Amino acid sequence: MKHVLSILAAAAALFSAASLHAEPLYPEVVDTSHATPQAAAFFKSYFTAKSEHKPVPTTDHFSDAHLTYIDAALGWPFYNKKGMTDIFEQFMPKWPPTGLSYPTRISGDTHSAVVAFTDTPELFGGEIRIIAAIDLKDGKVVRWVDYWDGRSFGAELAAKMRTPPDKFPTNFDYDVASDGASAKIKDVTQKLSAAFAAGDANAAGALFSYDAVYLDRALRSRILGKAAIGKYLSRILATVPYGKGAKLAHVVGSDQGGGYEWTNAGASVKRGVVAIDLDSAGQIVRLDTTWDNGVMSDADLQVLVLQSIEK
Repeated sequence: MKHVLSILAAAAALFSAASLHAEPLYPEVVDTSHATPQAAAFFKSYFTAKSEHKPVPTTDHFSDAHLTYIDAALGWPFYNKKGMTDIFEQFMPKWPPTGLSYPTRISGDTHSAVVAFTDTPELFGGEIRIIAAIDLKDGKVVRWVDYWDGRSFGAELAAKMRTPPDKFPTNFDYDVASDGASAKIKDVTQKLSAAFAAGDANAAGALFSYDAVYLDRALRSRILGKAAIGKYLSRILATVPYGKGAKLAHVVGSDQGGGYEWTNAGASVKRGVVAIDLDSAGQIVRLDTTWDNGVMSDADLQVLVLQSIEK
């Protein structure tokens, strides 16, 4: 009997060790420093189900009562959980095992959050690096809007998949009934978006911490430090689509971080997202923005890219 027990104990130990050293399902590179543990766990559950290509467990994270899910780059809307489940049941079985979707950054809580994530090329034909604005109510997603730039995916392919302008969705459910964003993230995003819209680089720059990082994915620009960010904003706010004339549309997140969606009727790019992480004093330590540069001409985009150069 003792011999049998010894064998079973050894087997259990080997199983435990093997489990500890098992390869993760997807790259575990996510930064959750500005997310609550509950938010990190919720989105890990979601992306695990999606990367395992399981339709129902994936959409179990969505509300039965209300759902708005929109790909803002392609103009693909879904306004109920059944529609999302149907589309996943249609496409997920066709995805190869190497097709993965995984988070790289989470800011916020289980009331609302900003999530940056990657869809590998096997899912939709090209790599997509997305920033999503997400609202939850009673532990379920009620609104999820994806923002990304078409050129990183492939401008020609994105153009073929994009909904024509006259049929592009107009209902982005900005007034969704959810658990909402915190007072602090609302205050900072309102100040930031107002300064951007007015072209006021000084007011916007004052909101950043000394060692802040500013990343515009669509322009491939990365600016380091408050001083450099202020100078950069003075050059670009008059012309970037989230700058002068843009309007704040919706805020998500917690005291740790989140962001806002913007619209700009007068620009060639009509909408996008600005994600921010905050320190304990409420200063911005990181800004990460994206918008669909695929609908902008090469000439106009080149002008914006050149403005990253300091003189």
